[in-house]
Amino acid sequence: MLDLVLLRKSPDEVKAGLARRGVPTSDLDELIAKDEEHRSLLQEAERLRATVRELSKRVGEARKSGDTKAAEELTSESRAIGDEERRASEKSDAAGDEVRALLLALPNIPSDETPDGLSEDDNVEMRRWWPGMDTGAPFPSFEEYQKVPHWESGEALGILDLETGAKIAGSMFPLYRGDGSRLIRALSAYALDRHADAYEEIRPPTFALTETMMSTGHLPKSADDMYEIPRDGLWAIPTSEVPLTSMKSNQILEEAELPIKMTAATACFRREAGAAGRDTRGVLRTHEFDKVELFAYCTPEQAQECFDDILARAEAMLQSLGLTYRLLSLCAGDIGTSSKRTIDLEVFSPGVDRWLEVSSTSWFGDFQARRANVRFRRNGSPKFVNTVNGSALAWSRIWIALVETYRQMDGTIALPAVLSPYLGGRTVISKR
Repeated sequence: MLDLVLLRKSPDEVKAGLARRGVPTSDLDELIAKDEEHRSLLQEAERLRATVRELSKRVGEARKSGDTKAAEELTSESRAIGDEERRASEKSDAAGDEVRALLLALPNIPSDETPDGLSEDDNVEMRRWWPGMDTGAPFPSFEEYQKVPHWESGEALGILDLETGAKIAGSMFPLYRGDGSRLIRALSAYALDRHADAYEEIRPPTFALTETMMSTGHLPKSADDMYEIPRDGLWAIPTSEVPLTSMKSNQILEEAELPIKMTAATACFRREAGAAGRDTRGVLRTHEFDKVELFAYCTPEQAQECFDDILARAEAMLQSLGLTYRLLSLCAGDIGTSSKRTIDLEVFSPGVDRWLEVSSTSWFGDFQARRANVRFRRNGSPKFVNTVNGSALAWSRIWIALVETYRQMDGTIALPAVLSPYLGGRTVISKR
């Protein structure tokens, strides 16, 4: 959530920042006007409340002095003003709710490092990595047998069963079988072990309250893309960023505790309401997928180090798996609602001949912390923490890249050696 004090003090600065995201000035003007109305109503309600307190004091004095008539008149006046104060408070509360609703609808202000632009077409490629590039190897050219899409290889090997998944839960709910299923589990175990040196492993609930979803900015903005369970007031989490962000909600941390770094492997659920065409083939887009998330609470001064560490870990994972990838700095119009800066990692997968997003590392400033009310104490004064998170990594598309990149001429999959300990000492997937 934006800092309302900053908007009051520097409205032009906030307007200029949000204009980079395509937010019209009129949205800010409406919020500023409503905030002024709310503060005016608050002052009026407080003035009436003070008048009631003064009248109550005078009633007591009149009764003490035996002036019953004056006491009754003052009591009647106090009741009338009390009714007026209650009406003013109701108006003030309603205006306050409108201010909060308007605030919740606004995105974060992009950082100076975030490129200008209003769509994914304006994202900036930062660099690429591929196996052997350090020794002068050219960008890889893939063999024809690697250019087979994963849904064909997966079906032929008996490791991906889209038809049965759709029979059970509908389209875009894949069912992995045998070594295909074990590969997903192996990737999560491998990632959690790699991050255990600095990140506490958490296994959070897979469902979250509306308030918890609000804390990250997924609500109200992205409600249509979330799975809701109205009967219980719960939502299926789209990422473990949601529960991790709220673990310290309504708490004041000691500065010496920071940064607090956590990791979690969970299922993630998204409606993918806008998915269409070839994006729905195979497991390019799914309603449910597994992902390992990295998350940090930190001070503003620690945010860059935390951001760099999460990004570096995601890159190191991709390099250890020998996958070709690139980094994209997302433009102001393409970063998420809560983000100030985001860098995406995309792997190249030869079977679908596409770059596939497998990780987003984002710095949120204090935007999420204001929603979740997570603060730290500095020199006796509470300040909002910063939050940083990133995927290391999301497995459905890594699964695609591994199955396609490491497909052999005979149709088997020869996986990277680093996964061997998590696959019972094996690295080759062959037909069951």
